Amino acid sequence: MHPKRTKMVEIGLEVLPYGANAPLAAVDLGVGTGYFTKCFLQKFPSSRVVAIDGAESMIELARSRLGPLINRVAFVVGDFRELGRLVEHIGPIDVVFSSYALHHLNGDEKLGVIRQAAERLRSGGWFINADLVVSGDRVIEERIQKLRVEGIVSRIQGSDPRFQDEAATRAFLDQLEANEGDRPITLSEDLEIARRAGVERVEIFWKEYREAVYGGTK
Repeated sequence: MHPKRTKMVEIGLEVLPYGANAPLAAVDLGVGTGYFTKCFLQKFPSSRVVAIDGAESMIELARSRLGPLINRVAFVVGDFRELGRLVEHIGPIDVVFSSYALHHLNGDEKLGVIRQAAERLRSGGWFINADLVVSGDRVIEERIQKLRVEGIVSRIQGSDPRFQDEAATRAFLDQLEANEGDRPITLSEDLEIARRAGVERVEIFWKEYREAVYGGTK
């Protein structure tokens, strides 16, 4: 579903200008299965992460993935739209990162979350988001979506009946995105929201088709 996830997380971590032994305090917005948090903890072995997710089931998956790294993670079940309240017990934050989570929010909600993140970042701290975007051009978006479907069918190679052909795959994706309330926007809109939220030096670090990594500092 997300063939470039590993690359996106690698880029997000590579951008961070910290030494390996920096004792960083970080927040993962929408920890999901814990992939980004695991990679962060492995790169920065003196760091700690507050991992937030609205679903207890996802946090349990993250616990399973993290193994012994779990000792450096504080899990919080909650709505990260209330980020300020959820992290009020910790001091200034060095890094706020997220992957495949913020596209579930509308523009105003995303602005609110990133603003709360920027307010809690220490001076010089970083915000990194690896997420889905859409094209502002209908024809280009249709082409990207076709490439997306073709890629899934090719990678599955008939091993999953949900993706046996392009029609079945498109139907599955449409239903999944409707159920999950996906609301990705253009990358230019995302960058403007980050700027309005108080993130400075906002930059695109990587983009391929509908997946992008962007962020900036406080």
